[in-house]
Amino acid sequence: MKKSNLILFVALAALAMFSSSCATSKKVSYLQDMPKEGVPLNDNLEATICPYDELRIQVYSNGDDNELVRPFNITVGIGQGGYGNGYGYGYGGYIVDIHGNIQFPILGDIHVEGLTRLQLQDTIRTKLETNGYINNPLVLARFMNFRVFFLSPTGGQVINVTNERCTFLEALAMAGGGVMDLYTRRDRIGVMRDVNGKRVIHYLDPRSVSVFEDEFFLLQQNDIIFTEVSTRRFLQEGFSNWTFALSAVSSILSVLGLWATISNFVKKP
Repeated sequence: MKKSNLILFVALAALAMFSSSCATSKKVSYLQDMPKEGVPLNDNLEATICPYDELRIQVYSNGDDNELVRPFNITVGIGQGGYGNGYGYGYGGYIVDIHGNIQFPILGDIHVEGLTRLQLQDTIRTKLETNGYINNPLVLARFMNFRVFFLSPTGGQVINVTNERCTFLEALAMAGGGVMDLYTRRDRIGVMRDVNGKRVIHYLDPRSVSVFEDEFFLLQQNDIIFTEVSTRRFLQEGFSNWTFALSAVSSILSVLGLWATISNFVKKP
């Protein structure tokens, strides 16, 4: 191959690799088709209780008699790391068993799977009133283990959610640039969740407002978000390797040419 053809081939290959590795704004920008008038809000976005969740539930009396509510509250013992009256507690609260139940003091087993936090409060309040234990009690329930896991080819991260509500976009924001970069595929971000005893995966695309309509947009506790690397990164890495190799070969050839020139000059009388 002639030297001019080789130079042309290398230049065209470099241009093609550089063009394919460039990340355009269309490939990475979020909510590109957001209308000017906005999109309707979904006010029903609330997490539901699942097996193995950890819940904190406290019962209060609206009256002055605190002795009525004492049997229904798990209290922290002095020197203990968790709650200490033995009613189905784990470290810090009630553990939802595999069947979706918790064992509540005096009331016994309560099926909580599928309930929201507010629905759980209403359920316990109703049981306390209908069984004649407390009139008009105040029940407060909170998730204690609302975590979302983030996996990427470069590492992982645990996101602790404090307000018991986390959307897909909020999780991406909290994950930060450590697990997402220009080469992360925005069109194929997976959310894995346990649904009815099965592991289910949905792929969401945050570049479109259609992400708001996906049933996995509102994250559940212990959801796993995972990302994939675009082929652009592999192309760029391959191009970088070839560039390094060509540079090395070019340097070697230059040294050999210089050595040949010096040798010929020395041999001349």
